[in-house]
Amino acid sequence: MGPLTSIDVFACVFTFTLWNNIHPTVGNEFIANYSSSLLTDVPENIPVYTHVLDLSHNRISGLGLSDFVSLSDLQVLNLSYNLVTELNFSVFIFNEDLGYLDLSHNNILKVYCQTLVYLKHLDLSFNKFTAVPICQEFGNIVCLEYLGLSATMIQRSDFQYITHLQLHTVFLTLEDFSLYEPQSLTALNTRSLHIVFAANRNFSFHLLYDGMSTSENLKIVNLRYTLSYKDFPSPSLTLLKEIKTTALMLDTVDLQWPIILQIFLLIWYSPVEHLTVRNLTFQGPLGELIDYDFLPLLRSTEQLISLGGSMKVLTLEHVRNKVYYFNQEILYRQFSEMNIASLTIYDAYMPHMLCPNRTSSFQYLNFSHNALTDELFQNCGTLTDLKLLILQRNKFESLLKVSFMTSRMKSLKYLDMSSNLLRHKGAGTQCQWAESLTELDLSSNQLTDAVFECLPVNIQNLNLQSNQISSVPRGMAKLKALTELNLALNHLADLPGCGSFTSLEFLNVEMNSILTPSADFFQSCPRVRELQAGQNPFKCSCELRDFIRGERQSGGRLFGWPAAYTCEYPEDLRGMQLKDFHLSELACNTALLLVTALLLTLVLVAVVAFLCIYLDVPWYVRMTWQWTQTKRRAWHNHPAEQETVLQFHAFISYSERDALWVKDELIPNLEKGEGCVQLCQHERNFIPGKSIVENIINCIEKSYKSIFVLSPNFVQSEWCHYELYFAHHKLFSENSSSLILILLEPIPPYIIPTRYHKLKALMAKRTYLEWPKERSKRALFWANLRAAINVNLPISVEADEEQSDVTSTSSISQYENK
Repeated sequence: MGPLTSIDVFACVFTFTLWNNIHPTVGNEFIANYSSSLLTDVPENIPVYTHVLDLSHNRISGLGLSDFVSLSDLQVLNLSYNLVTELNFSVFIFNEDLGYLDLSHNNILKVYCQTLVYLKHLDLSFNKFTAVPICQEFGNIVCLEYLGLSATMIQRSDFQYITHLQLHTVFLTLEDFSLYEPQSLTALNTRSLHIVFAANRNFSFHLLYDGMSTSENLKIVNLRYTLSYKDFPSPSLTLLKEIKTTALMLDTVDLQWPIILQIFLLIWYSPVEHLTVRNLTFQGPLGELIDYDFLPLLRSTEQLISLGGSMKVLTLEHVRNKVYYFNQEILYRQFSEMNIASLTIYDAYMPHMLCPNRTSSFQYLNFSHNALTDELFQNCGTLTDLKLLILQRNKFESLLKVSFMTSRMKSLKYLDMSSNLLRHKGAGTQCQWAESLTELDLSSNQLTDAVFECLPVNIQNLNLQSNQISSVPRGMAKLKALTELNLALNHLADLPGCGSFTSLEFLNVEMNSILTPSADFFQSCPRVRELQAGQNPFKCSCELRDFIRGERQSGGRLFGWPAAYTCEYPEDLRGMQLKDFHLSELACNTALLLVTALLLTLVLVAVVAFLCIYLDVPWYVRMTWQWTQTKRRAWHNHPAEQETVLQFHAFISYSERDALWVKDELIPNLEKGEGCVQLCQHERNFIPGKSIVENIINCIEKSYKSIFVLSPNFVQSEWCHYELYFAHHKLFSENSSSLILILLEPIPPYIIPTRYHKLKALMAKRTYLEWPKERSKRALFWANLRAAINVNLPISVEADEEQSDVTSTSSISQYENK
């Protein structure tokens, strides 16, 4: 089996369309698809409830009587593209509901007929029949609408059994065609006739004429004639009265130009209203086109096209020229002078077209996909009836010249100039558009912001998609009639306002560079019913929040919401739909944020100030500062003495009001007797000339322990608090257990000042020695105290030398008031 041709594709598409039209309600559960399964026989396990069975593109070579017996509900059967050689319609006798049968593209040579009353679609095209496979039983298929046939020879009697059938379409393939009896096709009664000639053979003119005399709609594929045009039979105009065709399509035409003109003459005189020629190639050797025998035909054609005929629409698509030289002006003049309403010349590499010499009847011109330039129809005043002009995919460069081209087209309403090279520099000659122009397509060009200086004043629908527009100038002329504007795929950074478009209803700005669209767009453009702004790189920020709020208030006027609206920036939000993006009022209101921050700052300052006062933080800061300064001075004055040497077992901290107990009880009991303890007392061991704080720190650091005599007097002394603070600092800095607490008298909690929270913490967490009132318990007290102090001091001469009973008078007097 060879590759699919364009005709095969057309047949398949047409068949598939008709199949869907016949059975639009068939559900998937009733479809059995075995296509392209390399089957050599019809499978036996087909579900009995199958309505649609596809066995196409397999290798099935024969059909048995039992293959479809069980499929009583079968309605559609596709057996195309197989290897079937014989067809016996008795195979389908039990499939009474079968309405669609496709056996095209097989190798069928012989048919055994059987009446299938309900068959509507029967395709036997592209097979190996010699004669047309129509038997008497076909005449009983009264429901038949589509009939596909193939043959190598056709005679008048071939269609005698189906002349009474009201067919919709007959599809006839004539590959390896050898014989045709004239007027054979006229026996058919069909609305549409499709004829496919062999690609490598000369077509039969009689078939063309008979086809035009048979059906209203005629399509003929593969028209080739390799002999000289002089041998081509000239059509007799006396046959025109028999022609029925009103819509004619010629596909894949490769003929010499004189033959094309002869066929065109026949068509022009005929009732054909719509002529479409696709894949047209005209040729002729050099010199033949100026043959004197050809000139009368050329002149008659020139005269004919200026006269009125039945033809209304002429479409030429994909035209190629194999003539090395010919006078193109003759060809352009023939087209320009045609007295028809619609002319399409698509993809023909046409570089120019002449302006009609007199007022033209053209209402529709489509010259897309050619090589036309700015010189087209300049100063042309004969296209006054033209309403639609399509010139996309050409080589136009100047928008100004395009406007001049339309200035005299008084009826022009629609102009398509898309996919050209249009530019407009602006600040020059004013553009002159046709006043009647209401729709203009300028998409896919090279236009910038200056294009808004050159637009028709009465334009209603404007397409500027895929250009280089970055903004809509505010000072542009107002387009009061504009209702629809397409600015997609440009470089816009924001939504255009409606100051110049007071009637705008539809706006498309998709795929631009809009980060944060204006939040007041819907307020400034109240008449806009639909805004397409998706596929933009939105920056999800506070500015965008107002636009999202505007969408919620717009009543669904934002097209494509929410799927087409996603965050592009910042990267951590990329891909998030705008409907899911939320920011609080506080994050986006600068004034509110400042007020809130100020209030929080004031509250924080107030709290910190309260805590500082309540916890006496300034006092602790001052003490820390003094500690730091003392250590710094000591480092600078005696760097070699930084390795502290313990000289005392304990430093005694007490209130001066408890000095009598210390001197009479504590010192005598610890410094006398066995294992005497060396105590550091301010009266004996403070060094003259140093500050009290320095002396306290030095004594604490040179003492292994610090004994605090606690009493109500102690908590009233600020100097005692200093000593406790410094000792507690040493406790944590050296990670030692150097504090010994002696509770001389009970201390009610309420008399402890607030700033003495360290004292409260120590009394709550550490064990302290309580001075017993009973003398019998005092021996145990002294034993426990000595055990707590127990430590061996290094021998130090310096310690004895530093002890002195002389102190600074001012410092001691101040300190003793503690």
